[in-house]
Amino acid sequence: MQVSFPNNSSKQTQPTNAIATTVDKTSKNHQKHISDQTELEEEEQGMDGDEIKVTKLESTAHEYPAPPMCTFQALGLDQWLVDSLKAMAITQPTEIQRACIPPILNNNQDVIGGAKTGSGKTAAFALPILQRLSEDPYGIYALVLTPTRELAFQIAEQFSVLGKGVNIKVTVAIGGVDMMAQALELSRRPHIVVATPGRLADHIESSSNALHLSGVKYLVLDEADRLLTDTFAPDLAVIMNAIPKERQTLLFTATMTQSILQLRDRPRKQSDGSTRKPFVHLCDTSEGTTVSSLVQNYIFVPSHVKEAYLVHLLMSNVARLEKRINNRLIDDASDTEEEDQANDKTVGTDKSIIIFVGQCKTAEALRVMLFELGFRVTALHSKMPQQERLNSLGKFRAQVVKILIATDVGSRGLDIPSVEMVINLHVPRDPDEYVHRVGRTARAGRGGRAVTIMSERDIKLIHNIEARIGRQLEELKVSENKVLEGMGRVLAAKRAAALHLLDTDFGARDKIRLKKRGIDNSTGNSNTGSSKRKPHKKSK
Repeated sequence: MQVSFPNNSSKQTQPTNAIATTVDKTSKNHQKHISDQTELEEEEQGMDGDEIKVTKLESTAHEYPAPPMCTFQALGLDQWLVDSLKAMAITQPTEIQRACIPPILNNNQDVIGGAKTGSGKTAAFALPILQRLSEDPYGIYALVLTPTRELAFQIAEQFSVLGKGVNIKVTVAIGGVDMMAQALELSRRPHIVVATPGRLADHIESSSNALHLSGVKYLVLDEADRLLTDTFAPDLAVIMNAIPKERQTLLFTATMTQSILQLRDRPRKQSDGSTRKPFVHLCDTSEGTTVSSLVQNYIFVPSHVKEAYLVHLLMSNVARLEKRINNRLIDDASDTEEEDQANDKTVGTDKSIIIFVGQCKTAEALRVMLFELGFRVTALHSKMPQQERLNSLGKFRAQVVKILIATDVGSRGLDIPSVEMVINLHVPRDPDEYVHRVGRTARAGRGGRAVTIMSERDIKLIHNIEARIGRQLEELKVSENKVLEGMGRVLAAKRAAALHLLDTDFGARDKIRLKKRGIDNSTGNSNTGSSKRKPHKKSK
């Protein structure tokens, strides 16, 4: 299973033996152009008239039976790795780990793995890589590519924790961070490099002599469904030309697409001249793509009062959160302080919530609005400086704040155990993005709830989501009278947030940057119709 790309000068549009330029045609019609920050950003949700073709994969239980239960030792892992797992309170391998670790570790096979969010996919490729690395720890041994910066840091952290016993060196190469400092780290030949494609391609083109990729034995594409699209193809082409063809290629995703499944019939040429197909395992999809421990609801409201219903939801017993003292909204669950205290005993105080929105501007406006209403809240979106993004995520992980407002840069891969609720203020246009969003909760066997606040514009989008996950969302009943009681303060806070965005000229720098790079602000599209990569592209 070779990952190869045509040269930029080639007239061939679809290589005959390639992975990464295979684009899921079912998503082409509704995925917007993604800015050259190589991150996931959804445009503001439009009318429900957009037709989106949803491909529902059939049950894989017969074609890919689950391996029998076993221990990590039985999979062939060394004792030091088993001890590292025990220190993390991980004692039994999950299905994807039982299926994929042996072919990666013992058979030197390319692997395609698909499993629901929170099923342990990262460990499925990290553990065998670390074991092989421990036998010959020299140079850049594995390259892990991921579509978002936050996920890159999380993967690097898991490698560091699992590989502590062999003093593993991990480097993260992403946009938004000083490139010279990154180049210096890469020149020191770390064992594992975790990167976003755009920034790594920049390093290869600008400092190829300092970046030693000739010894790469493993290439991992995490969130492969997102990486194997037009958006990342030019950058991935640069990377593929810089790494050895003799390597193991590992593709993992929570949302398996038909274009990825087609790769199982594409063999890779072995050193002895023979060919070998990749090992493929998909965890059973007969019960949909979301876990059974996740409760999924919707609230149907007029579009202009979504924020009021959101505040009602945050204040209710469904999602009671700590707020700043002496600045409180009307409590929807009770009328007296005594009832407040009684209700607090029945609701976990360590509960955290992620609110997903469609645009960076919306995320910032909502952050200010909720702060005005007394909530401890932080945001995560691509227009924030990288250090601010890391700080926000750190506060949320440490539960200094209990509410995170995020665009889809936070929808993939992030594993924060305290998240017990996900709220979609804007319905994602891509059903797979819904799967990734709600996958931030109910992870590793824990329970969770996902609530989507929909309006009259979102009916078809909800139907597409239900077709994708194989189940219907249940309506969550709310008291309209309770919502109206707090409407005045919500509207006042919305006005304050709008004024804040005007006063701070939110997004002005970004508009100037896009204009300089020849990107049409009215459409969000650049004049990069071909696969040629802009040489002046900076931030990934």
